[in-house]
Amino acid sequence: MNQSPMSELDITAANAAPPRFDAPFQAKLAELIAWRRDVRRFRGDAVAPELIEQLLDLAQLAPSVGNSQPWRWVSVDSAAMRETIRANFVLSNERAAATYRGARAELYARLKLEGIDVAPRQFALFCDRGTDQGAGVGCQSMPEALDYSVVVMIETFWLAARAAGLGVGWVSILDPRQVEADLDVPESWKFIAYLCVGWPVEEHIDPELVRHHWQDRTSAGRTVLSR
Repeated sequence: MNQSPMSELDITAANAAPPRFDAPFQAKLAELIAWRRDVRRFRGDAVAPELIEQLLDLAQLAPSVGNSQPWRWVSVDSAAMRETIRANFVLSNERAAATYRGARAELYARLKLEGIDVAPRQFALFCDRGTDQGAGVGCQSMPEALDYSVVVMIETFWLAARAAGLGVGWVSILDPRQVEADLDVPESWKFIAYLCVGWPVEEHIDPELVRHHWQDRTSAGRTVLSR
């Protein structure tokens, strides 16, 4: 197996001589963030296992509360289990669709919301809320910080995948308790996300929900209150 970027990194040298992230790098980073998309349309081409291993290594560099690294990966590979997840999505999506009326319901029915049928790699992500790692530092008063750590790791993985040309799609229209039961994970594991990973059919800088007139981007999250 090829060495991963993480295994090639000389930590001692990195600490002795911190890198300089110059203006061209910053511009490329901004471009990467802008072009990160939630992908639902995948080609069926395989993804090299070595590339996935490299991305998983990079994801381990993500921050976590108390250095707990509570993320747990389940690679969903069998056709039978993918069909089980797909059935979960269909039922959950029917329930979600029933909450809309009129034109909104018609538009929702036309949206492409997952890529389970095609994505060559699929992962269920869990938070191990029973982990001893980190000894509870930082999450005594906010135990959900463990969950947030998993989400930050997912974003790290997502950006690394995008930089490698891969697309990632987060499927959230699922019954989490059913996913936990179907994948037979330990009781301390909480379901966080289902990720579809593969080569995108198309690339757009605008989110699919914007392109299909569901919701434009706004400045809602840009407001900063001062106290």
